[in-house]
Amino acid sequence: MKKNKLFTFTGRAASLILTLALLTSAVPVSFVHAAALTTLSDTMSSLKISTVSNHDILFTTPTGITTGQTITVTFPGSSSIAAALDFTDVDVLINGVQQTLAASNGASTWGVVRTSATVLTITAQSGGTPAAAGNTVRIKIGTNATNQSTGVRQVTNDTTIGQKSIAIGGSMADSGSLSINLITDDTVAVSATVAQAITFSISANTIAFGTLDSAAARFANSSTGSASDVVAHTLAVSTNAPSGYTVTIKGDTLRSAQNTNNIITPIGATPATSSVGTKQFGIYATKTGGVNATIATPYVTASSFGLDCSSTTATTFSSGTSPTATETYSLHYLANITATTEAGTYATALTYVATANF
Repeated sequence: MKKNKLFTFTGRAASLILTLALLTSAVPVSFVHAAALTTLSDTMSSLKISTVSNHDILFTTPTGITTGQTITVTFPGSSSIAAALDFTDVDVLINGVQQTLAASNGASTWGVVRTSATVLTITAQSGGTPAAAGNTVRIKIGTNATNQSTGVRQVTNDTTIGQKSIAIGGSMADSGSLSINLITDDTVAVSATVAQAITFSISANTIAFGTLDSAAARFANSSTGSASDVVAHTLAVSTNAPSGYTVTIKGDTLRSAQNTNNIITPIGATPATSSVGTKQFGIYATKTGGVNATIATPYVTASSFGLDCSSTTATTFSSGTSPTATETYSLHYLANITATTEAGTYATALTYVATANF
């Protein structure tokens, strides 16, 4: 009898084990294995302590993100997310594709909320596949967020220097952390000086008309004058002055050495063409090179001459408003007399001055 009881018990145990095995094999069991985020980085706009900074966080999620799951970004220590920071200050990209953001998530919208001074919570959309396994996730925070609007609020860095850890977590399966290093000051002040410069030259300091004749106009050159219109000399100016330069002219008209009351009349501020048989003394100029200078009205019209200055008053001959390479002025001088113009030796000295406007 004892032997039979032992046999019966053993048979029941085997039957129970077989039943449990069958039940277990009939029920599907799945396991979600959390993994560590990979390729984590955070490019910041400033590593200076106690200073506002943008963040450009990038990571890969091995498991992926399902609908409604959250991503939390936890900043270290005494960091501070701006109190008013919201979804308009954030961009979220999945595999490089911008996601639509709002204050809370929806079927195709991700929610973004500042949940504390150090935690930003991002909730995946409630429809579709927010992020598949192996997708990259990029989170921009601050003024670098430009998708739906340009961000205006940022995160203030921790108040102490050294290595800090930013935690990436939430209800998504994967998590991780990334390190940043804050320093006292991340800015290098660089200075340089550009020396002020101006050049000015006059090609000839002595010019002459030769003998004047009431029957024909005379033009000055660097020898004995000319019966035809020629360039008497040139002025050349260059400068790196931010506001350019001004060239002025000062001097008397042609005046007789024998009797200083005898003059050849200056044409004045209104340009005029040569008028043989009348008293005229004037100048006109043309310009080459450079970009910006303007010749003053009395001297700007080709083949029309003017002279608007005196021995005591300098007036503008030309001016520029910005730095310029060499600008070269070619000056033409005209003299006419009447039949009764007093004999004598006529002369004047005209002074040209170039002033840089730094």
